[in-house]
Amino acid sequence: MIELRHLRYFVAAAEHGSFRKAANELGRSQAAISRCISDLEDKIGASLFHRHTWGVSPTYAGQRFLHRARKAIRAVCEGACDVGAVGRGEKGCVRIGVCSSIASGFLRELLRTYVDGYGNVRIELVDGSPNEQVAAVRQLRLDVAFIAGTREWTNCERTPLWSERIFVALSERHDLAVCEEVSWQDLSVESFVVTEVAPGQEIHDHLVRELTGLGQQPDIRVQSVSRDNLLPLVALGRQLTLVSEAMTVARFPGVAYLPIAGDVIPFSAIWSSRNDNPPFRRFLAMAISASKAKVALSDREASGCRKQKLAATLR
Repeated sequence: MIELRHLRYFVAAAEHGSFRKAANELGRSQAAISRCISDLEDKIGASLFHRHTWGVSPTYAGQRFLHRARKAIRAVCEGACDVGAVGRGEKGCVRIGVCSSIASGFLRELLRTYVDGYGNVRIELVDGSPNEQVAAVRQLRLDVAFIAGTREWTNCERTPLWSERIFVALSERHDLAVCEEVSWQDLSVESFVVTEVAPGQEIHDHLVRELTGLGQQPDIRVQSVSRDNLLPLVALGRQLTLVSEAMTVARFPGVAYLPIAGDVIPFSAIWSSRNDNPPFRRFLAMAISASKAKVALSDREASGCRKQKLAATLR
Protein backbone atom coordinates (compact mmCIF):
# COMPACT_ATOMS: atom_id res chain seq x y z
CA MET A 1 0.00 0.00 0.00
CA ILE A 2 1.11 3.54 -0.74
CA GLU A 3 1.51 5.52 2.47
CA LEU A 4 1.20 9.25 3.05
CA ARG A 5 4.96 9.50 3.69
CA HIS A 6 5.62 8.13 0.20
CA LEU A 7 3.62 10.98 -1.30
CA ARG A 8 5.14 13.66 0.95
CA TYR A 9 8.70 12.57 0.20
CA PHE A 10 7.98 12.30 -3.53
CA VAL A 11 6.40 15.79 -3.73
CA ALA A 12 9.26 17.34 -1.71
CA ALA A 13 11.89 15.73 -3.95
CA ALA A 14 10.07 16.89 -7.09
CA GLU A 15 9.72 20.46 -5.78
CA HIS A 16 13.35 20.73 -4.62
CA GLY A 17 14.91 18.72 -7.48
CA SER A 18 17.10 16.94 -4.96
CA PHE A 19 16.83 14.14 -2.43
CA ARG A 20 19.29 16.00 -0.20
CA LYS A 21 17.30 19.24 -0.19
CA ALA A 22 14.04 17.31 0.36
CA ALA A 23 15.67 15.54 3.32
CA ASN A 24 16.69 18.88 4.84
CA GLU A 25 13.16 20.23 4.37
CA LEU A 26 11.53 17.20 5.99
CA GLY A 27 14.10 16.63 8.72
CA ARG A 28 15.06 13.21 7.39
CA SER A 29 18.26 11.70 6.04
CA GLN A 30 18.98 11.68 2.33
CA ALA A 31 19.20 7.89 2.46
CA ALA A 32 15.72 7.65 4.02
CA ILE A 33 14.27 9.83 1.24
CA SER A 34 16.01 7.78 -1.44
CA ARG A 35 14.82 4.46 0.01
CA CYS A 36 11.24 5.72 0.34
CA ILE A 37 11.16 6.97 -3.28
CA SER A 38 12.59 3.65 -4.51
CA ASP A 39 9.95 1.79 -2.49
CA LEU A 40 7.22 3.98 -4.03
CA GLU A 41 8.54 3.28 -7.54
CA ASP A 42 8.48 -0.46 -6.81
CA LYS A 43 4.88 -0.26 -5.60
CA ILE A 44 3.76 1.75 -8.62
CA GLY A 45 5.85 -0.19 -11.11
CA ALA A 46 7.29 2.91 -12.81
CA SER A 47 10.35 5.12 -12.44
CA LEU A 48 9.39 8.52 -11.10
CA PHE A 49 12.73 10.35 -11.25
CA HIS A 50 15.72 10.68 -13.50
CA ARG A 51 18.80 10.54 -11.22
CA HIS A 52 21.55 13.02 -12.08
CA THR A 53 24.82 13.99 -10.43
CA TRP A 54 23.33 17.40 -9.65
CA GLY A 55 19.99 16.08 -8.41
CA VAL A 56 16.76 14.55 -9.74
CA SER A 57 14.05 15.48 -12.25
CA PRO A 58 10.62 13.85 -12.68
CA THR A 59 10.12 11.36 -15.49
CA TYR A 60 7.02 11.56 -17.66
CA ALA A 61 5.32 9.15 -15.25
CA GLY A 62 6.56 11.25 -12.34
CA GLN A 63 5.11 14.43 -13.83
CA ARG A 64 1.70 12.77 -14.23
CA PHE A 65 1.85 11.36 -10.71
CA LEU A 66 2.90 14.68 -9.12
CA HIS A 67 -0.50 16.33 -9.67
CA ARG A 68 -2.35 13.39 -8.11
CA ALA A 69 0.06 13.17 -5.20
CA ARG A 70 -0.42 16.85 -4.36
CA LYS A 71 -4.19 16.46 -4.62
CA ALA A 72 -4.14 13.41 -2.33
CA ILE A 73 -2.03 15.20 0.30
CA ARG A 74 -4.31 18.24 0.16
CA ALA A 75 -7.41 16.05 0.56
CA VAL A 76 -5.93 14.29 3.59
CA CYS A 77 -4.91 17.58 5.22
CA GLU A 78 -8.27 19.21 4.57
CA GLY A 79 -10.06 16.12 5.87
CA ALA A 80 -7.94 16.13 9.02
CA CYS A 81 -8.64 19.83 9.60
CA ASP A 82 -12.37 19.31 9.04
CA VAL A 83 -12.60 16.33 11.39
CA GLY A 84 -10.50 18.18 13.95
CA ALA A 85 -12.90 21.14 13.81
CA VAL A 86 -15.87 18.81 14.30
CA GLY A 87 -14.09 17.09 17.16
CA ARG A 88 -13.52 20.47 18.83
CA GLY A 89 -17.17 21.36 18.33
CA GLU A 90 -16.34 24.10 15.78
CA LYS A 91 -18.19 22.47 12.86
CA GLY A 92 -21.10 20.10 12.40
CA CYS A 93 -24.75 20.25 13.36
CA VAL A 94 -26.83 20.39 16.55
CA ARG A 95 -30.42 19.14 16.22
CA ILE A 96 -32.69 20.65 18.86
CA GLY A 97 -36.26 19.76 19.77
CA VAL A 98 -38.29 22.69 21.13
CA CYS A 99 -41.68 22.83 22.83
CA SER A 100 -41.29 26.38 24.15
CA SER A 101 -41.05 29.61 22.19
CA ILE A 102 -37.60 30.91 21.28
CA ALA A 103 -38.94 34.45 20.84
CA SER A 104 -37.32 35.47 24.13
CA GLY A 105 -35.98 34.11 27.39
CA PHE A 106 -33.30 31.61 28.34
CA LEU A 107 -33.44 29.47 25.20
CA ARG A 108 -33.21 32.43 22.83
CA GLU A 109 -30.20 33.85 24.70
CA LEU A 110 -28.54 30.43 24.74
CA LEU A 111 -28.97 29.97 20.99
CA ARG A 112 -27.73 33.48 20.25
CA THR A 113 -24.62 33.04 22.39
CA TYR A 114 -23.85 29.68 20.82
CA VAL A 115 -24.30 30.93 17.26
CA ASP A 116 -22.10 33.96 18.01
CA GLY A 117 -19.32 31.68 19.25
CA TYR A 118 -19.71 28.78 16.81
CA GLY A 119 -21.07 30.24 13.61
CA ASN A 120 -19.87 27.28 11.52
CA VAL A 121 -22.13 24.87 13.41
CA ARG A 122 -25.54 24.40 11.80
CA ILE A 123 -28.57 24.62 14.12
CA GLU A 124 -31.68 22.60 13.29
CA LEU A 125 -34.86 23.28 15.30
CA VAL A 126 -37.67 20.72 15.38
CA ASP A 127 -41.16 21.22 16.84
CA GLY A 128 -43.05 18.27 18.24
CA SER A 129 -44.67 16.68 21.25
CA PRO A 130 -42.47 15.57 24.16
CA ASN A 131 -43.06 11.88 23.37
CA GLU A 132 -42.01 12.37 19.74
CA GLN A 133 -38.95 14.36 20.65
CA VAL A 134 -37.75 12.01 23.38
CA ALA A 135 -38.11 9.08 20.97
CA ALA A 136 -35.94 10.99 18.50
CA VAL A 137 -33.37 11.67 21.25
CA ARG A 138 -33.21 7.96 22.09
CA GLN A 139 -32.64 7.14 18.40
CA LEU A 140 -30.03 9.94 18.14
CA ARG A 141 -32.10 11.72 15.48
CA LEU A 142 -32.22 14.68 17.88
CA ASP A 143 -29.29 15.78 20.02
CA VAL A 144 -31.42 17.39 22.72
CA ALA A 145 -35.04 18.22 23.49
CA PHE A 146 -36.02 21.12 25.74
CA ILE A 147 -39.16 19.96 27.52
CA ALA A 148 -41.37 21.48 30.22
CA GLY A 149 -41.68 19.69 33.52
CA THR A 150 -39.52 17.50 35.72
CA ARG A 151 -40.47 14.07 34.38
CA GLU A 152 -37.67 11.50 34.12
CA TRP A 153 -37.57 9.73 30.75
CA THR A 154 -36.38 6.14 30.37
CA ASN A 155 -32.97 5.73 28.70
CA CYS A 156 -32.42 9.48 28.71
CA GLU A 157 -30.59 12.01 30.85
CA ARG A 158 -32.41 15.07 32.22
CA THR A 159 -30.67 18.32 33.10
CA PRO A 160 -32.87 21.05 34.68
CA LEU A 161 -32.03 24.45 33.21
CA TRP A 162 -34.54 27.27 33.67
CA SER A 163 -38.10 28.17 34.68
CA GLU A 164 -40.72 30.47 33.16
CA ARG A 165 -43.85 32.06 34.54
CA ILE A 166 -47.17 30.97 33.06
CA PHE A 167 -49.34 33.67 31.50
CA VAL A 168 -52.97 33.64 30.45
CA ALA A 169 -53.63 35.13 27.01
CA LEU A 170 -57.01 36.85 26.77
CA SER A 171 -58.81 39.53 24.81
CA GLU A 172 -58.02 43.14 25.69
CA ARG A 173 -61.81 43.57 26.06
CA HIS A 174 -62.03 40.88 28.75
CA ASP A 175 -62.97 42.05 32.24
CA LEU A 176 -59.74 40.60 33.67
CA ALA A 177 -57.56 42.51 31.18
CA VAL A 178 -57.32 45.47 33.57
CA CYS A 179 -55.61 43.32 36.23
CA GLU A 180 -51.85 43.16 36.72
CA GLU A 181 -52.01 39.50 37.79
CA VAL A 182 -54.67 36.79 38.01
CA SER A 183 -55.16 33.66 40.10
CA TRP A 184 -56.49 30.28 39.11
CA GLN A 185 -59.58 31.08 41.12
CA ASP A 186 -60.15 34.08 38.81
CA LEU A 187 -59.92 31.74 35.81
CA SER A 188 -62.02 28.90 37.18
CA VAL A 189 -65.20 29.85 35.27
CA GLU A 190 -63.52 30.76 31.98
CA SER A 191 -63.51 28.86 28.68
CA PHE A 192 -60.14 27.92 27.18
CA VAL A 193 -58.88 26.98 23.74
CA VAL A 194 -55.77 24.95 22.88
CA THR A 195 -54.21 23.71 19.64
CA GLU A 196 -53.81 20.11 18.52
CA VAL A 197 -50.11 20.62 17.83
CA ALA A 198 -47.39 20.91 20.48
CA PRO A 199 -47.57 22.18 23.14
CA GLY A 200 -51.37 21.98 23.01
CA GLN A 201 -51.62 18.69 24.88
CA GLU A 202 -49.31 19.93 27.65
CA ILE A 203 -51.39 23.12 28.05
CA HIS A 204 -54.57 21.03 28.12
CA ASP A 205 -53.17 18.78 30.85
CA HIS A 206 -52.01 21.78 32.88
CA LEU A 207 -55.46 23.36 32.71
CA VAL A 208 -57.12 20.12 33.79
CA ARG A 209 -54.81 19.77 36.82
CA GLU A 210 -55.28 23.33 38.02
CA LEU A 211 -59.02 23.69 37.40
CA THR A 212 -60.13 20.30 38.69
CA GLY A 213 -58.14 21.08 41.83
CA LEU A 214 -60.58 23.95 42.38
CA GLY A 215 -63.54 21.63 41.95
CA GLN A 216 -64.39 22.95 38.49
CA GLN A 217 -65.13 21.01 35.31
CA PRO A 218 -62.73 22.54 32.77
CA ASP A 219 -64.23 24.02 29.60
CA ILE A 220 -61.48 23.40 27.04
CA ARG A 221 -61.90 23.45 23.25
CA VAL A 222 -59.33 22.01 20.84
CA GLN A 223 -58.65 23.76 17.53
CA SER A 224 -56.75 22.38 14.53
CA VAL A 225 -54.61 25.48 14.07
CA SER A 226 -51.04 26.52 14.79
CA ARG A 227 -50.06 28.50 17.89
CA ASP A 228 -49.80 31.68 15.80
CA ASN A 229 -53.39 31.29 14.59
CA LEU A 230 -54.70 30.39 18.04
CA LEU A 231 -54.08 33.83 19.54
CA PRO A 232 -56.20 35.72 16.95
CA LEU A 233 -59.06 33.48 18.11
CA VAL A 234 -58.38 34.59 21.66
CA ALA A 235 -58.54 38.22 20.51
CA LEU A 236 -62.17 37.68 19.51
CA GLY A 237 -62.96 37.60 23.21
CA ARG A 238 -64.69 34.26 23.77
CA GLN A 239 -61.90 32.01 25.04
CA LEU A 240 -58.53 32.16 26.78
CA THR A 241 -55.34 30.15 26.46
CA LEU A 242 -52.03 29.74 28.27
CA VAL A 243 -48.55 30.72 27.08
CA SER A 244 -45.10 30.58 28.63
CA GLU A 245 -43.26 33.78 29.55
CA ALA A 246 -41.01 33.53 26.48
CA MET A 247 -44.05 33.75 24.21
CA THR A 248 -45.30 37.05 25.63
CA VAL A 249 -42.97 39.15 23.47
CA ALA A 250 -45.02 38.06 20.44
CA ARG A 251 -47.70 40.72 20.11
CA PHE A 252 -51.06 40.10 18.48
CA PRO A 253 -53.70 42.81 17.97
CA GLY A 254 -56.35 42.64 20.68
CA VAL A 255 -54.47 40.12 22.87
CA ALA A 256 -53.25 40.82 26.42
CA TYR A 257 -50.99 38.66 28.61
CA LEU A 258 -51.38 38.40 32.38
CA PRO A 259 -49.15 36.38 34.73
CA ILE A 260 -50.85 33.72 36.83
CA ALA A 261 -49.86 34.17 40.48
CA GLY A 262 -47.39 31.56 41.70
CA ASP A 263 -47.52 29.46 38.53
CA VAL A 264 -44.04 28.67 37.27
CA ILE A 265 -43.04 25.84 34.94
CA PRO A 266 -39.52 24.36 34.85
CA PHE A 267 -37.74 23.36 31.63
CA SER A 268 -35.15 20.62 31.24
CA ALA A 269 -32.75 19.38 28.60
CA ILE A 270 -33.41 15.74 27.67
CA TRP A 271 -30.47 14.02 26.01
CA SER A 272 -28.79 10.65 25.54
CA SER A 273 -25.54 9.67 27.23
CA ARG A 274 -24.75 7.70 24.04
CA ASN A 275 -24.62 10.91 22.02
CA ASP A 276 -20.97 11.72 21.25
CA ASN A 277 -21.65 14.61 18.85
CA PRO A 278 -18.93 17.16 19.83
CA PRO A 279 -20.89 20.32 18.85
CA PHE A 280 -23.82 19.08 20.96
CA ARG A 281 -21.58 18.34 23.94
CA ARG A 282 -20.22 21.88 23.78
CA PHE A 283 -23.77 23.25 23.41
CA LEU A 284 -24.94 21.29 26.47
CA ALA A 285 -21.98 22.49 28.51
CA MET A 286 -22.80 26.08 27.52
CA ALA A 287 -26.46 25.56 28.51
CA ILE A 288 -25.49 24.22 31.96
CA SER A 289 -23.06 27.09 32.49
CA ALA A 290 -25.72 29.66 31.48
CA SER A 291 -28.22 28.02 33.85
CA LYS A 292 -25.82 28.22 36.79
CA ALA A 293 -25.08 31.86 36.01
CA LYS A 294 -28.81 32.65 35.89
CA VAL A 295 -29.41 30.95 39.26
CA ALA A 296 -26.49 32.84 40.82
CA LEU A 297 -27.84 36.14 39.50
CA SER A 298 -31.31 35.38 40.86
CA ASP A 299 -29.84 34.54 44.26
CA ARG A 300 -27.93 37.85 44.34
CA GLU A 301 -31.03 39.80 43.36
CA ALA A 302 -33.11 38.03 46.01
CA SER A 303 -30.45 38.73 48.62
CA GLY A 304 -30.40 42.40 47.60
CA CYS A 305 -34.19 42.63 47.98
CA ARG A 306 -34.03 41.09 51.44
CA LYS A 307 -31.35 43.58 52.51
CA GLN A 308 -33.39 46.51 51.19
CA LYS A 309 -36.49 45.31 53.07
CA LEU A 310 -34.43 44.88 56.27
CA ALA A 311 -32.95 48.37 55.89
CA ALA A 312 -36.40 49.85 55.35
CA THR A 313 -37.67 48.07 58.46
CA LEU A 314 -34.78 49.38 60.59
CA ARG A 315 -35.42 52.92 59.39
